[in-house]
Amino acid sequence: MGILNVTPDSFSDGGQLSSLEATVAQAQALVRDGADILDIGGESTRPGAEGVDVEEELRRVLPVFEALARQDLGVPLSVDTSKAAVAEAALARGAAMVNDVSALGDPRMAATVAAHGASLVLMHMRGEPRTMQRGELHYDDLIGEIRDHLRRALDMARSAGVSPDRLLVDPGIGFGKTTDHNLTLTRRLGDFRTLGVPIVFGPSRKRFLGELTGREVFDRDRATAAVCALAVAAGADMVRVHDVGAVKDAVTLAAAIRAQGQTAGAPDRGDLSRPGGAS
Repeated sequence: MGILNVTPDSFSDGGQLSSLEATVAQAQALVRDGADILDIGGESTRPGAEGVDVEEELRRVLPVFEALARQDLGVPLSVDTSKAAVAEAALARGAAMVNDVSALGDPRMAATVAAHGASLVLMHMRGEPRTMQRGELHYDDLIGEIRDHLRRALDMARSAGVSPDRLLVDPGIGFGKTTDHNLTLTRRLGDFRTLGVPIVFGPSRKRFLGELTGREVFDRDRATAAVCALAVAAGADMVRVHDVGAVKDAVTLAAAIRAQGQTAGAPDRGDLSRPGGAS
């Protein structure tokens, strides 16, 4: 999943795609590099970010969906939003997926997705972007609490009519977690297999990679590729990244090793044959 942020304040690429032409060119580059889906977002979810209203988010993202629909890039489009109104407008313009970091914080979101027969990514986040990294980041049971949160969201989505085979979950790397939490989540991604849906993993250029490597935000693509490969080996089905080219080869190798382990009878860390196989 290639990231297209059309925001002025995202943590690593805010303001870079300041024109529609630049955004289309970046979308084309991501597809050339091997992106299987493009995720378009008009509201930053970096730690401390203030929200934007529906009108502003629509102003940012709708021209992109309209322009990319004319390009016919050959890959599905996703809208990265927590607002049902934005999701509705993007789905009406060709989006096939909603990536909701709030996991149905908007009570209308699930019904909106269901009405369009779209896919839905449900992510765990502690609080909201503005507050998620404040205070003590403590979990009594990191995996259990996140898994329960995602299970409840999945139940809500199914009850609203979202097709079970169009649901995915994301444990929310960096969203109200410490570096140790992020490492544990990466190592234990297979624990989320009990939810019965594909797992999305989004570590791209995040702070914990900088803390571990000492690299600045724009110099974290090698670390992103490494952690994505480890995540796929541990059970991830889809990775969400800024630099698809830096990650594609690493993920391909990790997926091949994981598949060989399953064929040889190793403990199951995920099923690449299910919808949403490693991307």
